[in-house]
Amino acid sequence: MGEAQKKTGCSRLHGFTAHVGADADTALVEEVSITSANINDGRAGPDALSDNPGEVFADSAYRGNHFCDAGLAKGGILRIVATDMWGRHEAETLRKFHEWNQPIHRVRARIEKIFGPWKRCYGLRRMRWRGLAKAAAQVHLTAIAYNLKRTTNILSVPA
Repeated sequence: MGEAQKKTGCSRLHGFTAHVGADADTALVEEVSITSANINDGRAGPDALSDNPGEVFADSAYRGNHFCDAGLAKGGILRIVATDMWGRHEAETLRKFHEWNQPIHRVRARIEKIFGPWKRCYGLRRMRWRGLAKAAAQVHLTAIAYNLKRTTNILSVPA
């Protein structure tokens, strides 16, 4: 069951996090992993990696050894956002920092757009049921509905 949090003046909250493995070109969801919200992204992320994932684009929350080791073990090429760089010359370091992050941000922007319709159109701002298994069912059904809609959009566009 999701972790319950008690905030002053608020009712109990049950939080869950969806980790998504998606195709970078089509933005179709390939893998989904659901965890309690108090689990670190780097610990839960490997479950969202497919076998032989190719390039793996991720934000800085996935920089830990657990995720990196799992990604490399599955044959992935890691493209994880850098949060800082060190160097003697500030201008050169900032240029390298920008060169590394810019292509990653371009791909991740397409993938992050998956979550907008999930929240806006498919009701994933809040879970309908309590419990990790039921939340996982809701997110998996949402991913199926999203993929069906996305596929019709892809197929309707003339080549």
